[in-house]
Amino acid sequence: MFAATQSAAPRLDQVERIAQLRQQRRAVILAHYYQEDAIQDIADFIGDSLELSRKAANTDAEVIVFCGVHFMAETAKILSPQKTVVLPDLNAGCSLADACPADGFAQFKAEHPDHVVISYINCSAAIKAQSDLICTSSNAVAMVQSVPNDQPILFAPDQNLGRWVSRQAGRELTLWPGSCIVHETFSEEALLGLKAAHPDAAVIAHPECEQHLLDLADFIGSTSMLLNYSQSSEASGFIVLTEPGILHQMRKAVPSKEFYAVPGLDGCSCNACPHMRLNTLDKLEQCLETLEPAIELNESLRLQALKPIERMLELSR
Repeated sequence: MFAATQSAAPRLDQVERIAQLRQQRRAVILAHYYQEDAIQDIADFIGDSLELSRKAANTDAEVIVFCGVHFMAETAKILSPQKTVVLPDLNAGCSLADACPADGFAQFKAEHPDHVVISYINCSAAIKAQSDLICTSSNAVAMVQSVPNDQPILFAPDQNLGRWVSRQAGRELTLWPGSCIVHETFSEEALLGLKAAHPDAAVIAHPECEQHLLDLADFIGSTSMLLNYSQSSEASGFIVLTEPGILHQMRKAVPSKEFYAVPGLDGCSCNACPHMRLNTLDKLEQCLETLEPAIELNESLRLQALKPIERMLELSR
């Protein structure tokens, strides 16, 4: 594990310089909910990965700066091949995506030739290209239910999400054994301690968490769904089981409510994604200056990866 890189508080001249470069480059800045506060505050759009890529595709921007991780920037390039897509730090990967290598997955898929392949969007373009259908954490149950009951399904790459979807959909799924390091580090002991200290707080969890933690949740949903629930629920406080970057938007949306991040095992702060936090304002400014590092995709691979995304979008209408 490596330490997350944190940028200093934003300087006014740096904020002004980024705004200037954004205008010069005709750029749109996207920030995932798990980015540090300063990047969220400077972004044009904040959200989940697919939502951000779709919003950017619908703008007249020539450049997309994706403050997230590599597979998210790839998705933006898949949807906007004519635009320049840059990622502030090319090393901002994803433990879940990395746990599903294309060659290993191809072999796994070959062992289940009669299965429909549904892949969570948190995967590489190479895995998307091998998939029949893409899903998000918010529509995964619906995507599984769209497949005929007599058709076996291979679900990748997150086994925790897959188990939750299986229970919700009432379907048996063949799971690729991948997981997210962030969502597997939460301490059940710390969660129980927070519940005891704040008995009126609702526990809200992302379905990538392990089952014993989901069993303690009052509400389970995607990052956007957790944000929406924190605003609509009558609860005055929330114990949040996902990457703590989302707490910034929650506190901005409903400052009258209390939010508690669940620490990792042994009380560590490893609930913050080290990959997401590699992006900083300094790197954001630099990539606007140089338009590097840019995401490039082989056109054949891009078109293959686009098909299952388009199918998901059609089924979601």
